[in-house]
Parts: sequence; structure tokens; C-alpha cells
Amino acid sequence: MCTFVWMLVISTSSTLYLTLKLTEMNKALVRNMSSSDGPTSPYTTLAISRPVESLTHVELHRPEKRNAMNKAFWSEMVDCFNEIADDQDCRVVVMSGAGRMFTAGLDLMDMANDILQPKGDDVARISWNLRKTITKYQETFSVIEKCPKPVVVAVHGACIGGGVDLITACDIRLCTQDAWFQVKEVDIGLAADVGTLQRLPKVIGSRSLVNELALTARKMFADEAKSSGLVSRVFADKEAMMAGALEMAGQIACRSPVAVQGTKKNLLYSRDHSVAEGLNYMATWNMSMLQTEDVMKSAQAAMEKKSPKAVVFSKL
Repeated sequence: MCTFVWMLVISTSSTLYLTLKLTEMNKALVRNMSSSDGPTSPYTTLAISRPVESLTHVELHRPEKRNAMNKAFWSEMVDCFNEIADDQDCRVVVMSGAGRMFTAGLDLMDMANDILQPKGDDVARISWNLRKTITKYQETFSVIEKCPKPVVVAVHGACIGGGVDLITACDIRLCTQDAWFQVKEVDIGLAADVGTLQRLPKVIGSRSLVNELALTARKMFADEAKSSGLVSRVFADKEAMMAGALEMAGQIACRSPVAVQGTKKNLLYSRDHSVAEGLNYMATWNMSMLQTEDVMKSAQAAMEKKSPKAVVFSKL
């Protein structure tokens, strides 16, 4: 019995030591992810980095403007995520914001002409052009959802207006204890039109709460965001959150990309379809994807009690 207890103590201590070491390593990586050099060319609003193999970090980078979303941002996000979607070296994405907050939402001063002065000779043409503008902006966040790589978003400080549209298009949402969220659009005289009203009800599940947030523009703080399901984890501060995001991203990245990307695709399909339709789509999907060598590699590793990190999967 004493030997067993001693072995258990050693095992627990080793696990704790390994966890602490991994946490310290992730925190060191977070410190090295500093974007003091500014946005990454050719982007003017985003800083892109590869802190570890298979992981892409996308940082909103207009800290002097509280990461407000200007004209450039709306097109740069599309270009960025289309590139990530085709990048075989990337298996998972972490998104965050530079400076004091995640984002203040729409940059009204920069966007006023597009929104308030659409071009056109009459009502029909003005409306047509305004619709084209709105659908273009909608694609800025839909491209995150369409990207086959899972996206983990880490929110600190405030996430206002368009920030809520952005994070609801992501796959996993984390935040700090001081974070708060606000569907701000009714306060500026419009209905949110780039994703919040469509995705937030599916994320939270409570139509009453969604209606309350959207109609009153009140703030939702971290504890309520977690209890309602908007975020899955809350961290003490940004450094701890980014270390947690990296650890989670690493857990995803070491799995089969065929399995991970197939899981994301089918989760999104099932969200928008019936159970029967989702099962049919899944059967069609896996009739080819089950033939991947990744299944045998994963099964072999499990039988040998190896970590998924020990398995080398081909790029996808």
C-alpha cells in the first residue's frame, strides 16, 4: 500500500511538474509573440505570426484605435483567412487583439462614407450598391467560418459591436476575467448586419437572452458570458489566456488534420440542418475520409499508449 501511495505521489508530482513546465513554456511563447513591430506586410490592420509549428496567430493590430475596424480591415481579413485556408503548414488559428482591448468594433469615422453615403442615381441603385457593401462586409467574418482550420479566439478587455460578429464566427472562444461584450448596433441606429443576429442565437441557445442583449445594448461580463455559453473558459489575465489558447491550439494541431477539419465541417453542417440531414452528410463525408492512413496511425498510437503528438500526419 505504501509503495502504491508513493508511486501515486510520484506520478501526480510528475504530471504536475510537466503541466507547470508546459504552462511556463506557453507563457514564454506568449512573451515572444509580441507584435511591437506592428502589422505584418502586406496587411495594415493585422499582425500574423507562427509562434509554433502548425499554428498561425492572427492579431488585430490597431492598438492606438482600440482595434476599431476600418475599411482596410474588412478586406484584409478575407485575404488573410483565404491564405490560411490554403496553407498546408497551418492546422489551427489563434486570434487575439493588440493593446488594451480586443476591439471597439466599427471605425465609424473611417466607414462613414460607405455606410451613410452609398453611391447611386436613384433609390434602386443606391439600395443595390448598399446591399453589395453589406454582403462584402458579411464575408469578412463568414470567411472565418468557411476556413477549414479551427479558430480559437482570445478576448481581453472589451469586445464591442463588430467584435461580437467576429467571435461568433470562431470555433472556440476564451476570455479574461475583465472582458465584456456588447452588441452595440442599436445604439448607433442600425440592426447588426454582419453575423451577430444570425450566429449568436445558435451560440448561446437562449433566444430571450440574445434578444435582451441585442435590443438593450447592455454589457455582458465574463462570468455571464461563460454561464451562457458565449465563452468556454475564463482566465485571470491576458498572458494566462494566451498561454491557455496556445496549449489548446497545440492539442488540436497534433491530431489528424483529416479528422480535425472534417469535424469542423460537419459540426457547422449539423448546426444548420436536421439530425437526419447531418447524419446523411456525415456518412457521405466519411465514406471517403475513413480510408485515410491517419486512422491506422492514430489507432496504432492508442494501442501503444503514445501521445497524439508522437504521430506524424501528412499535410492536408
